[in-house]
Amino acid sequence: MKKIFFVIFLLAAFFYVNAQVKPSGEPVRTILATGGNFSKPYINYIIKLTKKKNPKICFMGSAGGDNIVRIVAWYDSCRGLPMRPYVQKVFLNSSPDQQTFEQKLLSMDAIIMGGGNTVNMIAIWKAQGIDTVLRKAYNKGIVLAGGSAGSICWFQGGTTDSRPQKLSLCAGLGFLPYSHSPHWRREQLRKPLYRDAVLTGKLNAGYAVEDAAAVLFENEKYVKSVALDTINKTYFLSVVDGKLNEKLLPVTEIVK
Repeated sequence: MKKIFFVIFLLAAFFYVNAQVKPSGEPVRTILATGGNFSKPYINYIIKLTKKKNPKICFMGSAGGDNIVRIVAWYDSCRGLPMRPYVQKVFLNSSPDQQTFEQKLLSMDAIIMGGGNTVNMIAIWKAQGIDTVLRKAYNKGIVLAGGSAGSICWFQGGTTDSRPQKLSLCAGLGFLPYSHSPHWRREQLRKPLYRDAVLTGKLNAGYAVEDAAAVLFENEKYVKSVALDTINKTYFLSVVDGKLNEKLLPVTEIVK
C-alpha cells in the first residue's frame, strides 16, 4: 500500500512540476514602437531588451531611401554604447562578398527601422522578400523596433503621410493585431483621421503615441508604455458601445 501511495505521489509531483514549466527555449517576440524617430536613450533601451552583452543591432533606413545622413547619425548615436552597430541597405548592387538579407538580419539581436515613407518601404520589403525575413526574425526572438514609419510597419495598419496631398491610411506587416498612429501630439491632422478610422472599423483598435513615448509588446500583448520624459503620452483607441474610447495609458518608465 505504501508503494502505491509513493508512486501516486511521484506522478502527481511530476505533472505539477511540468505544468509550471514553460516550454524551454521558446523565444519571446518583442516589439518596441516609438511615436517619433529613435534616439540614443531608446537605442540603449533596446540593448537592455535583448538581454545580451554587446548585442548586434542593425539599423534599416528603407523608409528614408537609405539616406547617408541618417546612416551617419545612426552610427553617431551608437557611439559609446555597449553594442555592435550594423546597417542593412535595400538600395544596393549585387556583389559576391555580400550576405543575403536573411543571412544578415537573422544574425542580429535587434533590428531598428527608421522613419520616412511607410508605403514605399513596405513595397520594397515585399519585392525583396524582406517582409518574410522580418517575420522569421520576430519569431526567432530578435527584438524589433522603430519610430514613425519604422513603428507603423509592425501593426495591422495606421496613418501615414506617404502619399501626395493629404494624410491617408496604410497597411502594415500585421505582426501586431492593432493599428497605430505616431506623432500624436505634434501632427494634429492625424487625430481626426485615426479616430474616424478606428470608429468606422477601417483600422483595428490601436495605439496613438507621441514622439518621445513608446509602447512595448511581448508575444503580441501590450506590456507597458515608456517615455523620455513626463510630457509625452500614449493612448489606446477602441470602440466601446458604438462610441470611440480614447484611453490615456500610464507611462511606467522614463527611458534614460
